[in-house]
Amino acid sequence: MPPRRRPSRAASAEPSRSGGPSTAQPPREPDHEPSPAERYAAARRRAAAERGELGTFRARLDFPLDDFQVEACAALERGSGVLVAAPTGAGKTVVGEFAVHLALASGRKAFYTTPIKALSNQKYADLARVHGAERVGLLTGDTTVNGDADVVVMTTEVLRNMLYAGSPALQGLGYVVMDEVHYLADRFRGPVWEEVIIHLPDDVQLVSLSATVSNAEEFGDWLATVRGDTTVVVSEHRPVPLGQHVLVGDQLLDLYAGHVDPTAPGVDPPINPDLTHLLRRQPAGVRDQRGPRDRGHRGRGGHRPGPGLRPPPRFVVVDELAEAGLLPAIVFIFSRVGCESAVQQCLSAGVRLTDPREQAEIRRVVEERCAAIPPEDLGVLGYDAFVEALARGVAAHHAGMLPLFKETVEHLFSRGWVKVVFATETLALGINMPARSVVLEKLVKWDGSAHVDVTPGEYTQLTGRAGRRGIDTEGHAVVVAHPGLDPVQLAGLASRRLYPLRSSFRPTYNMAVNLVAQVGRERARDVLETSFAQFQADRGVVGLARQAQTHAEALEGYAEAMSCHLGDFAEYMTLRRAITDRERGMAKAAAAARRADVTRTLEGLHVGDVVEIPVGRRAEHAVVVDPGGGGGFDGPRPTVLTTDRRVRRLTVADVGTGLRTVGRLRVPGRFEVRVPAARRDLAARLRARLDELDVVPSPARGGGRRAEARSAATEDAELASLRRRLRAHPCHRCPDREDHARWAERWERLRDEHAALVRRISGRTGSIAAVFDRICDVLGTLGYLATDDTGALRVTDDGRWLRRLYAENDLVLAECLRRGVWDELDPPGLAAAVSTIVYRSRREEDTEPRVPGGPDSRLGHALDAAVRAWSELEDLEHGARLDTIQPLDLGLVEPIHRWAAGRSLDAVLRGTDLAAGDFVRWCKQVVDVLDQVAGAAPTERLRTTAGRAVAAVRRGVVAYSAV
Repeated sequence: MPPRRRPSRAASAEPSRSGGPSTAQPPREPDHEPSPAERYAAARRRAAAERGELGTFRARLDFPLDDFQVEACAALERGSGVLVAAPTGAGKTVVGEFAVHLALASGRKAFYTTPIKALSNQKYADLARVHGAERVGLLTGDTTVNGDADVVVMTTEVLRNMLYAGSPALQGLGYVVMDEVHYLADRFRGPVWEEVIIHLPDDVQLVSLSATVSNAEEFGDWLATVRGDTTVVVSEHRPVPLGQHVLVGDQLLDLYAGHVDPTAPGVDPPINPDLTHLLRRQPAGVRDQRGPRDRGHRGRGGHRPGPGLRPPPRFVVVDELAEAGLLPAIVFIFSRVGCESAVQQCLSAGVRLTDPREQAEIRRVVEERCAAIPPEDLGVLGYDAFVEALARGVAAHHAGMLPLFKETVEHLFSRGWVKVVFATETLALGINMPARSVVLEKLVKWDGSAHVDVTPGEYTQLTGRAGRRGIDTEGHAVVVAHPGLDPVQLAGLASRRLYPLRSSFRPTYNMAVNLVAQVGRERARDVLETSFAQFQADRGVVGLARQAQTHAEALEGYAEAMSCHLGDFAEYMTLRRAITDRERGMAKAAAAARRADVTRTLEGLHVGDVVEIPVGRRAEHAVVVDPGGGGGFDGPRPTVLTTDRRVRRLTVADVGTGLRTVGRLRVPGRFEVRVPAARRDLAARLRARLDELDVVPSPARGGGRRAEARSAATEDAELASLRRRLRAHPCHRCPDREDHARWAERWERLRDEHAALVRRISGRTGSIAAVFDRICDVLGTLGYLATDDTGALRVTDDGRWLRRLYAENDLVLAECLRRGVWDELDPPGLAAAVSTIVYRSRREEDTEPRVPGGPDSRLGHALDAAVRAWSELEDLEHGARLDTIQPLDLGLVEPIHRWAAGRSLDAVLRGTDLAAGDFVRWCKQVVDVLDQVAGAAPTERLRTTAGRAVAAVRRGVVAYSAV
């Protein structure tokens, strides 16, 4: 078991990552007088820092090491693996840099892995400055720089691929640093981290750097299980204290009461009474009071929002931050459009945060960095507005931006020239952009399917960038007051450090063929059982088993309490349950029949039908203006106009017992429901028509249903038989019958819970290996795996090139190649076809994607064949109880085809909602898969076409974007 020690909370400084001065912070006063044992341990740590390679490493630093850094580095030097969990900005990367130092000092290699290419580029630059460009390399899939160097920075996927391919570059590898290792919780890319950890050679020392997670010890226990001796070092101390504030209108208030230490607020800290009073006093929805000073000129006081929780304009937020001395700042807005809009608001309001010298430097840097962009693309990319915003000290940062623009923003912000960055949460993933303050507009974000609350872990991750070590004495987290803001909830987010690390590991088809090829099926199952996912599942089984035992004991007690001296009460309850089930079944059948009748009624409607709709106790009348077609699963949805000019879209559920047609009315051929005058005229004609028909609203017919149900129940022979048997049962006469029944109902509920719990336990035990077995069965059915003469599973010829396909939709890609559905495509067509494998629309598309050349073109036929392959694989997976492959998305086919055919960026993006940055990012993923096809396709022709397609896509903005 690895030692688990929590270091003392000593604070010191490290070089400013933002290029500012490097000054040591004064040490924190200890909370108590250290004991003799603590003084001895501290002396040993100081001595360790002065000798050996740690002493040499420390001598070249211009800042002292914190205790947790010394502890982790000392463990690394004595041969232990290390897991370091510490807040953002605490200096975890120093431990990774020491691993690089140890590798070079011992003549071995070091790999430094990161989750994203931008962070790899940043770390490559850092290490190249320290050790020289000739000793440091970079591998990010589409970028290779000095790949045989002693120190190589790479994305984690690259290292995974090297391990499966048995790359010679692994020879002499001594250390692997896994930066941002908590990324293994990511649903889509997280499993790669676990693959690397499991498959690294035993003699490689692993350095895992993580944000502060609440189950670091559990993760460390797993690392010790699969990697051997692992020291877990946890530091929850922020080197730069973090203040918590709320911006209400133009007032910046502390979150906590004055006597609370914001660095250690404790559980349920008291809230600042002034803040509570202000939030309670101001009703939500109060509008701002705007007068002559409403941004008629620039500066503090140009706008004073009136009291209320309506969030102030973004330029006002910038004003307040500047006035309070809280710049530079990162303002997190959970929307790309919101980030761009915020920049435009600041520009329109005349925000200018830079002096003439800074403006000149900014323009010089931007021109140098963007010199390679063709002039014809600058307008498409919004270059002029981008530069103007930067020159004023304001910028956006989100995934939709051109990578080169994002890198420029990061560089200028780190130099202190850009003062405010409006960013989405992707900026929190490792990019080194420390700020004095971090602002959150809201505590709710869109997760792709719903609006969800920000979690304590996310809040900690986002606000962790506040406070520049070596520059700021305090960082600041600011939440903008908005409707629904609860300061107690905010205090819970700010004071808790609940960020559990949960594995997202799952076997894939590519992983299966690689494991079978390397170690065979049985050994592969053993390997997968060592995953962190299975480790957590097995630990969870212990608690579930204890709960199941409790259930079993309670079931015995309930069974005793429901026993009856007159007979078998369980048998009696079975009869009662059968009667209830029969009554419910009959009621459901009657409801289904009524629904069918109503559906037929709605399907028979035509434009101009005057209908009576049951509403509550009465009924109302309306005229059909759109019959709504055949409808979907919910039946037709006709649109009607009521007598009071309301437009309704009716569903089966809306009309209850059904509607009836009482007459006809002519509706104009081009009736437009959105035009008030047209609605008013038609409603008047409807009322007149009802007067002609002498129709009055009739009572709703809801009461008839119950009578019908009672009549049906009375006539049902099976139900009558069950009731006779119930009355004849001995227990029916028991005076304590209902007491027994209550205990019996509890017994039944607990029995069902217990059965579900047992299923969960059996499902967790060996769950990863069970999924692997099903994946192997699918691969065997398709011929990628086969059984040899000895009964052992082996990889077939088709499976050998599947080993080299690492796309998320690896099996669909393999089938498209094996079936030859893309063999006749030209380079633009192949690039477009491959885009369907990698592309995922950000939202539902309302329009059918266009295929260049039409559906009968060579590309159209190839895409049809690919979709058929996907459909067949989905059916096969469904039969195997798997759900791994994703549907093909044709949304990028036309833009990629245009780009690969040599069209301009303007022509590619015109008529689409694609942002330039998104397009470049997808292009790079297409290039990555095309590279795999070029090396793994079964025919020489397709390999050649793939190589030409790579060159066709990797041009212009795609080629000169470093990320």
